[in-house]
Order: sequence, then structure tokens, then C-alpha cells
Amino acid sequence: MFRDSKLALADRKAHWPPQLFVLRHAAVFQTMTALFSIDPQAVRIVGVATKEEILDQLADCFAAVYGLDRVSVLERIEEREKLGSTGFGRGVAIPHARLDNLPRPVAVFLRLSSPVQFASADGLPVDCVFGLLSPEQAGATHLQALAAISRLMRDERMHASLLAAPDAEAIYGLLVNVIDRDAA
Repeated sequence: MFRDSKLALADRKAHWPPQLFVLRHAAVFQTMTALFSIDPQAVRIVGVATKEEILDQLADCFAAVYGLDRVSVLERIEEREKLGSTGFGRGVAIPHARLDNLPRPVAVFLRLSSPVQFASADGLPVDCVFGLLSPEQAGATHLQALAAISRLMRDERMHASLLAAPDAEAIYGLLVNVIDRDAA
């Protein structure tokens, strides 16, 4: 329906809810909610064995997809983990941090090939990791984004669907559909 033109972008903005629109960046669509952005390349299936490897994969992905400094990202996420595990329970972890010079919150989603211990609140290993980075001064926005991710990941059917999805593209599609539904 829409082509890659300024008119098409104007049409999208006119017809889609203001909380959600998709922009074309470097030939990749990026979903943006009022709370955070997630790029299709930021959704991955990874094989890791430890919590440290998970955090390394998050830092690698944030750096590669969003052009952030890998070392700074890893340091901030590790600092937050020292305050208490972001293992939320039910097989989900939501590592998050705040970072200087970030224009808006950005997310990464990792589905793990096999569950990994993460010092979660319920003691269960995690199989889904939803990372979030927000601007340093984004107090309320950061908390609202965390709450939205938490609601999404508490849904048992969504969690099961994310685990059953055949590839990262299907996972991204599931996430976008829920973000789209919740934004409407």
C-alpha cells in the first residue's frame, strides 16, 4: 500500500495511530512505540551458557544494531545487575540500564537456544531476554517502557509463542503485532 516516498510516510502518519508508526532506516524497518524502538536486527536466537554470555550478547547487539559503544553498554548493564538480578521470573529476564547521549529508549530481544540460570526471583532459568536501554534522564519513560515489556512478557501465551516461533523474523512479527495491538 505504501511506497518508499515522502508521501508514503505522510500517509502512514495520517492513517496509523500516533503511538506506532514504522520508519524506513537503512533499508530496515524499525518499530517505534511511544515508549521504545526495536529494530528487526535486534531480535535474535542465541546459544549461550551463562548469564555473563547473555549480557555480552546484549551489549554486542545494542552496539551492532543501534551504533552504541559496546563497552559502555556492558558496563551499565552490569552495574544494574549488581543492584539485583533483572531475572523477572517465569523464564524471563529484562536487563536494563540508562545511557548518556541516547535519544530515546531502544530494545533488544534474545531467545535462548536453551534455558540459562540468571538468578531470577523465582529461581527458574531464563529462555527469553528483553534488554532495554534508555536515556540517562528518562526517568518516567524508562519505568513505563519496563512496565510495558513486563506486561508483554507476563502473558503466558505470548511467552509460549515466542518460544515456538521458528526464527528471529517470526519472533519480531509476534512482538510487532502485540506492540501494534497495544498501541491502537
